[in-house]
Amino acid sequence: QVQLVESGGGSVQPGGSLRLSCAASGGTFGNYGMGWFRQAPGKEREFVATINWNGSQKDYADTVKDRFTISRDNVKNILYLQMNSLKAEDTAVYYCARTTGIRYDRRPGRYDYWGQGTQVTVST
Repeated sequence: QVQLVESGGGSVQPGGSLRLSCAASGGTFGNYGMGWFRQAPGKEREFVATINWNGSQKDYADTVKDRFTISRDNVKNILYLQMNSLKAEDTAVYYCARTTGIRYDRRPGRYDYWGQGTQVTVST
């Protein structure tokens, strides 16, 4: 049984930084692309960032490009999201997810396992 557990969320002031982690178990982590999504209150879940199986290819939503960095450690089976220059509009529950193959993908329908989410709140 594949399990994804996010951590690292919290409250931060605008301009601050957070690093999210997603610990994977129950599957061969290095065989799959991974992604981060987020959902703000009253809004649909949206794509944030994605990475292919070995970390050589990445893609970001325009809203987070140049501020967020996705990475992975296939030895420790952990996915990361480094978030810098945080803004109030980044406030959301952040989810990690596993794709159905080795490639990265922006489409939620291409993901078959999801974590429970971690809250990120950016406010003064």
